[in-house]
Amino acid sequence: MEELEKRETSRNALWSSAMELARGPNFAVLSTFMPSGRVQSQVMWVDADETALVFNTEVHRKKYRNVSDDPRVTAVVIDHLDPYHYVEVRGRVADVVLGVPAREHIDELSMKYLGDLYPARIISERVILRVVPERIIPGNTE
Repeated sequence: MEELEKRETSRNALWSSAMELARGPNFAVLSTFMPSGRVQSQVMWVDADETALVFNTEVHRKKYRNVSDDPRVTAVVIDHLDPYHYVEVRGRVADVVLGVPAREHIDELSMKYLGDLYPARIISERVILRVVPERIIPGNTE
């Protein structure tokens, strides 16, 4: 029982670190699986709520199609002040959110990263991808 409590405490500490990095002005590399099984990776804006990393994309983009077919992903969130400080989160896209909340969320992310509302033209429809962690691996902690 004591070992289980230690693992849970460690997992909570790792998730707190991941949330802190994701809520800051840091970028993430999101890796998804293409139908061929090859990995596709993109540098993305990232956010976090209490239980998931949160990404925002459009429904016509390959990464959205990839996670619709295979929800397994890996995200590496990198500290913009120290790129040797990062966290890797392996998990699954457990939820997608379309519509007004997704459109509002891209403006929130844009304010965090650019200091202004999202400037790019939206081609299709915005979608939030909520990635629930299954494993959290700390990067360089020295």
